[in-house]
Amino acid sequence: MTKLILNKLDYLRIQKCIEDAKQLKSITAVEAESLMKELNSAKIMEPEKIPANVVTMNSEVRISFLNTNKQIQFKIVYPREANVKENKISIFSPIATALIGYKVGEEVEWIVPAGLTRIRIDEIVYQPEASGDYNL
Repeated sequence: MTKLILNKLDYLRIQKCIEDAKQLKSITAVEAESLMKELNSAKIMEPEKIPANVVTMNSEVRISFLNTNKQIQFKIVYPREANVKENKISIFSPIATALIGYKVGEEVEWIVPAGLTRIRIDEIVYQPEASGDYNL
């Protein structure tokens, strides 16, 4: 398995979101623990050092579902910015959690109601770090 790469600011902000969500009981302790385990297994880097092909917070990504060849595009955002109509998906959504820290071309397994599916990251349309937006 590939080691996830996270921007240091994203890591700290996602940690804070998890703590806030636990306090508000919008995620369970089990979900919080699972997210923290994934975060803590990541390689943490300064924003300026993040490779342009890594999915980070506020990245706009295009992915393919390999079992159907369906493509979708969306932006991974913090919970307060989530808006499905604008294709802004919360980091707490299973698909965003599955993709964060992975690279273009990598395939990720994701469990959907119908069972296990594989997703390929086709393109990062916009990544803040690659654009010099280090504080988003």
